[in-house]
Amino acid sequence: MNTKLLMILSAVLMGAVGVVLTFAPQEVLTSLDLQAVPATNLGALLLQVLGALYFAFAMVNWTSKANLIGGIYGRPIAIGNLTHFVIGALALVKGYLAFNQIIVLIAAIAYAVFAVLFTIVFFRHPVKS
Repeated sequence: MNTKLLMILSAVLMGAVGVVLTFAPQEVLTSLDLQAVPATNLGALLLQVLGALYFAFAMVNWTSKANLIGGIYGRPIAIGNLTHFVIGALALVKGYLAFNQIIVLIAAIAYAVFAVLFTIVFFRHPVKS
């Protein structure tokens, strides 16, 4: 499997989410109808920290896109992505079942696709393209 495209796509997805969460946390809270208590604004702060995490993970994926990923090569990056996308997909499916919002379903599908792809990368020997 050509991991360069997979790493680029995951970096772009996580980078976009990171930028949105970092620079527009109030808008995200409002659009998801999760407005925090205005006095504390803890929800916006948590989303900004989450945005930093997403953006940092995107930078790791972007800088490692030219490396072999999978097998024993790039194993930490493969397992980090696999863990992130599997746990994220499970949480998003649970969230969709609880809240029934279409945006959560779309995110769950995207996460599930990345989870399957990173599972394949993790368990197969890497091939130079």
